[in-house]
Amino acid sequence: MKQEKNLSLKKIDAIIFDMDGVVTSSAREHASAWKRMFDEYLEERARRRGEHHKPFDIDSDYRLYVDGKPRYDGTRSFLESRGISLPYGSPRDSPKKETICGLGNRKNRYFREYIKKYGVKPFPSSVALNPTG
Repeated sequence: MKQEKNLSLKKIDAIIFDMDGVVTSSAREHASAWKRMFDEYLEERARRRGEHHKPFDIDSDYRLYVDGKPRYDGTRSFLESRGISLPYGSPRDSPKKETICGLGNRKNRYFREYIKKYGVKPFPSSVALNPTG
C-alpha cells in the first residue's frame, strides 16, 4: 500500500483534537485546580482527625502523582503517596463525597469554574492552522 507523504487539508471533512494540551495550554489551570482540591481536602481531613497536614505542592506532587493521568487515577496516586486510602466510589459521586471519584469530581468542578470565569488560551499553532489552505 502506497503511503501519501503530503496530506491535503482539502480532502479532510473534519478534524477532532483533544483540546487539553493539544489545542489549548491548560496545564497551569489543571495544576491550580488539583492544588485547591487537595489542599481543601487535606485541611478538612486533618481538622477532623486533629492532625497537621502538608499542602499539595504543584512543583513536585503535581508532576509525580497527577500530571498526565486520568483524573481518578491521579487522585488515587496522590492520596496513596500520603498514606490515604479511600473507597473508589462512582463517577457519579458528588464532589462533596469522600471517595476517589468524589474528590476527582471536585477537582473537575474547580477546573470548569476557572475556565468558565477566565477561559483558556489556545496554542498559537492551533490558531494558525488554516483548514482551507
